[in-house]
Amino acid sequence: MPTILVVGATRGLGASIVKTYAANPDNRVLATARSSNPPANAQNIAYISGIDIAEPDASSKLLQYLQSSKTSHLDLLIITAGFFATESLEEPSFSAQERMYKTCVIGPTILTTALANADSLLDSSSKIIFVSSESGSITLRHESEGGGNYGHHASKTALNMSMKLLSLDLKERGVAVAAVHPGFMRTEMTKGVGFDKFWDKGGAVTPDVAAKSLIEWIETFDISKTGQYWAPRGAADIGTAEPILGPKDKLPVPLQLPW
Repeated sequence: MPTILVVGATRGLGASIVKTYAANPDNRVLATARSSNPPANAQNIAYISGIDIAEPDASSKLLQYLQSSKTSHLDLLIITAGFFATESLEEPSFSAQERMYKTCVIGPTILTTALANADSLLDSSSKIIFVSSESGSITLRHESEGGGNYGHHASKTALNMSMKLLSLDLKERGVAVAAVHPGFMRTEMTKGVGFDKFWDKGGAVTPDVAAKSLIEWIETFDISKTGQYWAPRGAADIGTAEPILGPKDKLPVPLQLPW
Protein backbone atom coordinates (compact mmCIF):
# COMPACT_ATOMS: atom_id res chain seq x y z
CA MET A 1 0.00 0.00 0.00
CA PRO A 2 1.70 3.27 -1.12
CA THR A 3 2.02 5.90 1.61
CA ILE A 4 1.49 9.49 0.43
CA LEU A 5 2.19 12.51 2.62
CA VAL A 6 0.61 15.83 1.60
CA VAL A 7 1.80 18.90 3.51
CA GLY A 8 -0.74 21.72 3.44
CA ALA A 9 -3.75 19.53 2.85
CA THR A 10 -6.93 21.11 4.16
CA ARG A 11 -7.86 23.49 1.36
CA GLY A 12 -7.19 24.37 -2.26
CA LEU A 13 -4.87 22.13 -4.23
CA GLY A 14 -3.71 20.16 -1.18
CA ALA A 15 -7.26 19.15 -0.27
CA SER A 16 -7.97 18.11 -3.86
CA ILE A 17 -4.79 16.03 -4.02
CA VAL A 18 -5.73 14.25 -0.79
CA LYS A 19 -9.26 13.56 -2.04
CA THR A 20 -7.99 12.21 -5.37
CA TYR A 21 -5.40 9.88 -3.87
CA ALA A 22 -7.75 8.69 -1.13
CA ALA A 23 -10.31 7.63 -3.74
CA ASN A 24 -7.97 4.73 -4.50
CA PRO A 25 -8.39 2.16 -1.69
CA ASP A 26 -4.84 0.94 -2.28
CA ASN A 27 -3.39 4.25 -1.05
CA ARG A 28 -2.68 5.37 2.50
CA VAL A 29 -2.82 9.19 2.66
CA LEU A 30 -1.32 11.31 5.44
CA ALA A 31 -2.45 14.94 5.39
CA THR A 32 -1.08 17.79 7.50
CA ALA A 33 -3.13 20.66 8.88
CA ARG A 34 -2.06 23.83 10.70
CA SER A 35 -5.23 23.71 12.76
CA SER A 36 -5.52 21.72 15.96
CA ASN A 37 -9.00 20.72 14.72
CA PRO A 38 -8.49 19.29 11.22
CA PRO A 39 -11.17 17.38 9.31
CA ALA A 40 -12.08 14.04 10.80
CA ASN A 41 -10.03 11.10 9.61
CA ALA A 42 -11.70 9.36 6.69
CA GLN A 43 -11.16 6.17 4.76
CA ASN A 44 -7.51 6.06 3.67
CA ILE A 45 -6.88 9.56 5.13
CA ALA A 46 -5.19 10.37 8.44
CA TYR A 47 -4.96 14.06 9.32
CA ILE A 48 -1.96 15.28 11.31
CA SER A 49 -2.88 18.40 13.26
CA GLY A 50 -0.79 21.36 14.37
CA ILE A 51 1.79 21.23 11.56
CA ASP A 52 2.64 24.79 10.52
CA ILE A 53 5.46 24.50 8.03
CA ALA A 54 6.53 28.08 8.73
CA GLU A 55 7.37 27.19 12.33
CA PRO A 56 10.68 25.62 13.48
CA ASP A 57 8.96 22.73 15.27
CA ALA A 58 7.03 21.47 12.23
CA SER A 59 9.64 18.82 11.42
CA SER A 60 9.88 17.41 14.93
CA LYS A 61 6.09 17.27 15.28
CA LEU A 62 5.72 15.47 11.97
CA LEU A 63 8.50 13.00 12.71
CA GLN A 64 6.94 12.26 16.10
CA TYR A 65 3.65 11.44 14.39
CA LEU A 66 5.30 9.24 11.77
CA GLN A 67 7.12 7.33 14.48
CA SER A 68 4.00 6.88 16.62
CA SER A 69 1.97 5.72 13.61
CA LYS A 70 4.73 3.26 12.67
CA THR A 71 5.22 4.90 9.28
CA SER A 72 8.56 3.54 8.08
CA HIS A 73 8.51 4.68 4.46
CA LEU A 74 7.10 7.45 2.26
CA ASP A 75 6.43 6.68 -1.38
CA LEU A 76 5.40 10.22 -2.19
CA LEU A 77 5.82 13.57 -0.45
CA ILE A 78 3.95 16.57 -1.88
CA ILE A 79 4.46 19.96 -0.24
CA THR A 80 1.70 22.38 -1.29
CA ALA A 81 1.77 24.84 1.61
CA GLY A 82 1.97 28.45 0.49
CA PHE A 83 1.27 32.07 1.31
CA PHE A 84 0.74 34.94 -1.14
CA ALA A 85 0.69 38.64 -0.31
CA THR A 86 0.86 41.35 -2.97
CA GLU A 87 3.48 44.11 -2.96
CA SER A 88 4.39 47.07 -5.14
CA LEU A 89 7.34 49.43 -5.50
CA GLU A 90 5.41 51.91 -3.36
CA GLU A 91 4.22 49.34 -0.81
CA PRO A 92 6.74 46.57 -0.10
CA SER A 93 6.23 44.55 3.07
CA PHE A 94 8.97 43.14 5.30
CA SER A 95 6.52 41.04 7.32
CA ALA A 96 4.76 39.63 4.25
CA GLN A 97 8.05 38.71 2.60
CA GLU A 98 9.26 37.08 5.80
CA ARG A 99 6.13 34.92 5.97
CA MET A 100 6.34 34.00 2.29
CA TYR A 101 9.96 32.87 2.60
CA LYS A 102 9.24 30.88 5.76
CA THR A 103 6.18 29.18 4.27
CA CYS A 104 7.26 28.71 0.68
CA VAL A 105 10.95 27.84 0.94
CA ILE A 106 12.50 27.65 4.42
CA GLY A 107 9.82 25.40 5.89
CA PRO A 108 9.67 22.98 2.94
CA THR A 109 13.46 22.73 2.80
CA ILE A 110 13.92 22.07 6.52
CA LEU A 111 11.03 19.58 6.59
CA THR A 112 12.43 17.63 3.65
CA THR A 113 15.93 17.45 5.12
CA ALA A 114 14.45 16.19 8.40
CA LEU A 115 12.57 13.42 6.58
CA ALA A 116 15.67 12.57 4.54
CA ASN A 117 17.71 12.14 7.72
CA ALA A 118 15.14 9.92 9.44
CA ASP A 119 16.10 6.28 8.95
CA SER A 120 14.69 4.87 5.69
CA LEU A 121 11.67 7.13 5.18
CA LEU A 122 12.95 8.16 1.75
CA ASP A 123 14.61 5.71 -0.63
CA SER A 124 14.78 4.72 -4.28
CA SER A 125 11.02 4.27 -4.54
CA SER A 126 10.29 7.75 -3.13
CA LYS A 127 9.27 10.89 -5.00
CA ILE A 128 9.24 14.46 -3.66
CA ILE A 129 7.14 17.16 -5.32
CA PHE A 130 7.46 20.82 -4.36
CA VAL A 131 4.47 22.86 -5.50
CA SER A 132 6.12 25.98 -6.84
CA SER A 133 4.81 28.35 -9.52
CA GLU A 134 5.77 29.71 -12.91
CA SER A 135 6.18 32.97 -11.01
CA GLY A 136 9.50 31.56 -9.75
CA SER A 137 10.97 31.46 -13.26
CA ILE A 138 13.34 34.39 -13.83
CA THR A 139 13.28 33.71 -17.58
CA LEU A 140 9.49 34.04 -17.72
CA ARG A 141 9.43 37.47 -16.13
CA HIS A 142 8.59 39.98 -18.85
CA GLU A 143 7.97 43.71 -19.08
CA SER A 144 4.37 43.03 -20.11
CA GLU A 145 3.51 42.00 -16.54
CA GLY A 146 5.65 44.61 -14.79
CA GLY A 147 7.40 44.24 -11.45
CA GLY A 148 6.21 44.09 -7.86
CA ASN A 149 5.19 41.07 -5.79
CA TYR A 150 8.82 40.63 -4.81
CA GLY A 151 8.37 38.11 -2.02
CA HIS A 152 5.95 35.98 -4.03
CA HIS A 153 8.23 35.62 -7.04
CA ALA A 154 11.53 35.44 -5.17
CA SER A 155 10.37 32.86 -2.62
CA LYS A 156 9.28 30.55 -5.46
CA THR A 157 12.65 31.06 -7.17
CA ALA A 158 14.37 30.19 -3.89
CA LEU A 159 12.17 27.09 -3.56
CA ASN A 160 13.25 26.00 -7.04
CA MET A 161 16.90 26.38 -6.02
CA SER A 162 16.38 24.37 -2.82
CA MET A 163 14.64 21.67 -4.86
CA LYS A 164 17.59 21.51 -7.26
CA LEU A 165 20.11 21.20 -4.43
CA LEU A 166 18.05 18.55 -2.64
CA SER A 167 17.80 16.60 -5.88
CA LEU A 168 21.60 16.51 -6.03
CA ASP A 169 21.89 15.43 -2.39
CA LEU A 170 19.30 12.66 -2.78
CA LYS A 171 20.16 11.38 -6.25
CA GLU A 172 22.49 8.66 -4.99
CA ARG A 173 19.61 7.25 -2.97
CA GLY A 174 17.42 7.24 -6.06
CA VAL A 175 14.95 9.75 -4.60
CA ALA A 176 13.34 11.74 -7.44
CA VAL A 177 12.73 15.43 -6.66
CA ALA A 178 10.93 18.07 -8.76
CA ALA A 179 9.26 21.48 -8.61
CA VAL A 180 5.96 22.02 -10.41
CA HIS A 181 3.69 24.82 -11.55
CA PRO A 182 0.32 23.09 -11.07
CA GLY A 183 -1.62 25.81 -12.89
CA PHE A 184 -3.40 29.10 -12.22
CA MET A 185 -6.20 28.14 -9.86
CA ARG A 186 -9.55 29.45 -8.70
CA THR A 187 -8.78 29.40 -4.98
CA GLU A 188 -9.33 31.57 -1.95
CA MET A 189 -5.62 32.42 -2.08
CA THR A 190 -5.75 33.92 -5.57
CA LYS A 191 -9.12 35.54 -4.84
CA GLY A 192 -7.72 37.02 -1.62
CA VAL A 193 -5.08 38.99 -3.56
CA GLY A 194 -7.57 40.16 -6.18
CA PHE A 195 -6.46 37.75 -8.91
CA ASP A 196 -10.00 36.46 -9.40
CA LYS A 197 -10.42 39.26 -11.94
CA PHE A 198 -7.92 37.35 -14.11
CA TRP A 199 -9.48 33.90 -13.66
CA ASP A 200 -11.42 33.78 -16.94
CA LYS A 201 -8.88 35.53 -19.17
CA GLY A 202 -5.99 33.67 -17.57
CA GLY A 203 -7.49 30.20 -17.96
CA ALA A 204 -7.70 29.48 -14.23
CA VAL A 205 -8.94 26.01 -13.29
CA THR A 206 -10.39 24.54 -10.12
CA PRO A 207 -8.06 22.76 -7.68
CA ASP A 208 -9.70 19.44 -8.58
CA VAL A 209 -8.73 19.87 -12.23
CA ALA A 210 -5.18 20.93 -11.31
CA ALA A 211 -4.83 17.99 -8.91
CA LYS A 212 -5.89 15.50 -11.59
CA SER A 213 -3.31 16.72 -14.12
CA LEU A 214 -0.58 16.92 -11.47
CA ILE A 215 -1.22 13.37 -10.26
CA GLU A 216 -1.20 12.08 -13.84
CA TRP A 217 2.17 13.77 -14.36
CA ILE A 218 3.58 12.35 -11.11
CA GLU A 219 2.85 8.86 -12.46
CA THR A 220 5.30 9.55 -15.30
CA PHE A 221 7.92 11.27 -13.14
CA ASP A 222 11.01 9.31 -12.14
CA ILE A 223 14.68 9.70 -11.32
CA SER A 224 15.50 10.53 -14.96
CA LYS A 225 13.73 13.87 -14.46
CA THR A 226 15.00 14.63 -10.96
CA GLY A 227 15.97 18.24 -10.34
CA GLN A 228 13.67 19.55 -13.07
CA TYR A 229 10.91 22.19 -13.10
CA TRP A 230 7.67 21.33 -14.86
CA ALA A 231 4.21 22.61 -15.73
CA PRO A 232 2.02 19.48 -16.04
CA ARG A 233 -0.75 21.52 -17.69
CA GLY A 234 1.59 23.25 -20.13
CA ALA A 235 1.71 26.99 -20.85
CA ALA A 236 -2.00 27.68 -21.33
CA ASP A 237 -2.27 29.72 -18.11
CA ILE A 238 1.20 31.31 -18.22
CA GLY A 239 0.65 34.85 -19.44
CA THR A 240 4.28 35.53 -20.34
CA ALA A 241 4.86 32.24 -22.17
CA GLU A 242 4.27 33.55 -25.69
CA PRO A 243 6.65 36.53 -25.67
CA ILE A 244 9.37 34.36 -24.08
CA LEU A 245 8.84 30.81 -25.37
CA GLY A 246 6.71 31.27 -28.49
CA PRO A 247 3.11 30.44 -29.47
CA LYS A 248 1.36 28.45 -26.76
CA ASP A 249 -0.20 26.05 -29.26
CA LYS A 250 3.31 25.07 -30.37
CA LEU A 251 4.56 24.30 -26.86
CA PRO A 252 4.43 20.75 -25.45
CA VAL A 253 2.17 19.56 -22.66
CA PRO A 254 3.55 18.85 -20.08
CA LEU A 255 6.10 21.66 -20.41
CA GLN A 256 9.55 21.77 -18.78
CA LEU A 257 9.93 25.32 -17.51
CA PRO A 258 13.03 27.50 -17.80
CA TRP A 259 14.75 28.66 -14.65
